[in-house]
Amino acid sequence: MKILLVDDSRTIRNIQKNILGRLEHKDIAEAGDGIEGIARIEESMPDLILLDWNMPNMDGLTFLETIRKKGITTPVIMCTTEAEKSRVIQAIQAGANNYVVKPFSTETMAEKIDQTMKKVAAAAE
Repeated sequence: MKILLVDDSRTIRNIQKNILGRLEHKDIAEAGDGIEGIARIEESMPDLILLDWNMPNMDGLTFLETIRKKGITTPVIMCTTEAEKSRVIQAIQAGANNYVVKPFSTETMAEKIDQTMKKVAAAAE
């Protein structure tokens, strides 16, 4: 499975790559903001996007709204420190498939990826 990490923090992307590596996910592309993320989608055609909310140039919510308007249906898990219920609802309404609050464990990420991909597969049937 190809995964795109969109987060302005290189440290966070490295942590995510380590977690994903433990989960046997090795095909990973990275972007430092939403604008770069949109370009990476077209290059790598990911199966899943892990998306930060707060980034310079284009934040995660704008990125999400932009790709959904373009008809890009790639599943998106918001990975953010934004834990308020209203923010979770806002992300889901914008097209996020799932939501995880940083910091998260390997087990939590595995569970979120599994939930998300099962939901997408069930919706496609």
